Amino acid sequence: MMQAAWYERNGPADDVLRVGTQPIPEPGLGEVRVRIACSGVNPSDVKSRAGGRPVRWDLVIPHSDGAGIIDKVGADVDPDRMGERVWVWNAQYNRPHGTAAEYVVLPAARAVFLHEDVSFEEGACLGIPALTAYRAVELAELEPGRTVLVIGGASGVGFYAAQMARARGARVITTVGSKEKAAFLHNAGLGETILYKDEPVADRVLSMTNGTGVDAIIDMDLSTTIALVDRDVLAPHGKFVCYGSNERGLVSVNYAHWLPRSLSLHFFLVYELTTVQRTRAVDGVQAMLRDGLLQHHIGPKFELANIAFAHQAVESGTTFGNVTVNCNAGQRR
Repeated sequence: MMQAAWYERNGPADDVLRVGTQPIPEPGLGEVRVRIACSGVNPSDVKSRAGGRPVRWDLVIPHSDGAGIIDKVGADVDPDRMGERVWVWNAQYNRPHGTAAEYVVLPAARAVFLHEDVSFEEGACLGIPALTAYRAVELAELEPGRTVLVIGGASGVGFYAAQMARARGARVITTVGSKEKAAFLHNAGLGETILYKDEPVADRVLSMTNGTGVDAIIDMDLSTTIALVDRDVLAPHGKFVCYGSNERGLVSVNYAHWLPRSLSLHFFLVYELTTVQRTRAVDGVQAMLRDGLLQHHIGPKFELANIAFAHQAVESGTTFGNVTVNCNAGQRR
């Protein structure tokens, strides 16, 4: 048996999450079993548990991201992968069993080699945040001479997106919610920040770009950021790349403003990348890790027994850095 966390119905974290023993899964054809060292907690994980995705199975072991070591392989998987350090993606998307457990079984392609100089905690933050950031920057078509506005530059996705945009030679402007977050980004070499709670974002962007605006906006909340487009923050032929919205219903687009400026709006869901898109994103992240181009920001850490506190920390919206859960106490790197 293994230690695991699970829920059998949707609801508040401290009400529905349980921690106890579950059977150790066995890998089938084309699958690997990963002994999870660290599980990443993303906003989508806590939203799913709360009710965003109704429970369709007897129980759900949450979390799509994690990192650990392959300890068993199924048929048609190279046996040399035994003992390989890996990070995983989509572990619990459309599947009942994710990474909030000592072991997880998943298709071999969803377990990606993890470089020795990347910790398990850092690896547990790659699946959703880093892959989302990579696809967003790719859609923004950034290159030297381009300027991008990353909303929430100190967030999990935003921090990776800002670094990836910079690596492509683009100028990066970010919004942040506090001086602490601005200082964090400045220390990471991302010095052009806007304190959105204290400064008018549109005015500051136009001032910083001599009135021309930015070539791209990357954001997770269409419903609020779309108002910046009407203030000409997005330059002609600019791209708004969006991977979420706090308002899940109708969001108005000022067609008469967008069309004459040849603006474009790009949506995507990181869980549903095509095989080609996924391969490019994984390979791109791996190359940046290999070349030491990605910094990581690990936030609060919790033990598996305290997973409800981890979910509450993410839901509070006040955490700084990626929240992780330790699933195997003796497996730290």
